[in-house]
Amino acid sequence: MARRRRQTHAGLDAWPGYVDALSTLLMVVIFVLLVFVLGQAFLSVVLAKRQQAMEQLTQQVSKLNDMLALEHDRTRTLQLSVASLRSAHDKDVAMASSLTAQVSQLTAERDNLAQASQQQVAALGAQLEELRHQLGAAMTMLDISQQQVHDRDHKIDDLGLKLNVALADKVEQLQRYRSEFFGRLRDILKDQEGVQVVGDRFVFQSEVLFPPGSAELSPKGVAEIRTLARTFRQVSGQIPSAIPWIMRVDGHADRQPIHSAFASNWELSSARAITVVKLLIAEGISPQHLAATGFADFQPLDNHDTQAAYARNRRIEFRLTDR
Repeated sequence: MARRRRQTHAGLDAWPGYVDALSTLLMVVIFVLLVFVLGQAFLSVVLAKRQQAMEQLTQQVSKLNDMLALEHDRTRTLQLSVASLRSAHDKDVAMASSLTAQVSQLTAERDNLAQASQQQVAALGAQLEELRHQLGAAMTMLDISQQQVHDRDHKIDDLGLKLNVALADKVEQLQRYRSEFFGRLRDILKDQEGVQVVGDRFVFQSEVLFPPGSAELSPKGVAEIRTLARTFRQVSGQIPSAIPWIMRVDGHADRQPIHSAFASNWELSSARAITVVKLLIAEGISPQHLAATGFADFQPLDNHDTQAAYARNRRIEFRLTDR
C-alpha cells in the first residue's frame, strides 16, 4: 500500500509544475494588460490637462477680444484715448501671438504623445500575440501531460488490483495457520476452565495466569504460556517469511477500582501483556512477531455489574494477525 502511495505521488508531481507555469503565464498577460491600461489612463490624464490649458487660453483670448472690442468702442467715443488704446491693442496682439504659439506647441506635443501611445499599443499587441502563442504551446503540453497521468493512473489501478489479490492471498494463508494454531491449542487445553477460543482470539482468564491485582505470572500461568509457546513455535515455523504476521497479546481488566501497586487498570493490563510477551520471547518466539497492548476496562465482554461479568472481562487474549 505504501508503494502504491509513492507511485501515486510520483504520477501527480508533474501536475503542480504545469499549473504553476500556466499561472505564471496568465499573471504576465495580466501584468502587460495592466501596464497598457495604466499607460492609456496616464495619456488620458495628460491630454485632459492639455485640453484644459487650451480652454483656459481660449478663454483668455476671448477675454482679450472683448477688451479689444471695448477699446475700439472707447476709441470711437473717446478720441483722446486713441493713443493709449492703440498701445493696449498692440499689447493684446502680442499676447494673442504668444498664446497662439503656445497653442501650436501644445498641439504638437499632443500629436507626439498620440503617436507614441500608438507605438506602445502596437508593441503591446505584438507582445500579447506572442503570449497567446506561448499559451497555446503550454496548453498542448498540458494535454499531453494529462494523458500521461491518465495512463499512469490505469497502471496504478492495475498494480493496486494485483496488490489486493496478493494481500488477500496472504491473509487467507495467515487464516489457515491461525486455524491450525488455535486448533492445536484447543486440543491441548480442551476442557480447561478459564481458557476458550472466541472468534479469531484465544482467551485466558486472568486468574488462570496471574494472582489478583498482580502482573507476575503464577507458576500455573508460566506453564500455560510455555505450552502455548511450544505450540506456536511449531506453527510459526511453517508460516512463509513473505507473510507479515504478529502475535498480539492484549491485556484487559474489569471496571472495578484497582487496589494494588498499579495506578490504574491501564497500567495493570499493559504490564500483564508485557509480562506474557517477555516470557514468549524467553521461550524462543521472535520479538519481531510479538506486540503487547493494554486495553484497561474499555473492551469488556460482559457489561453486567456481577462478579461473573468482572471475571470474564479480566483476561489475556492472543490474536494471530497481519502486521
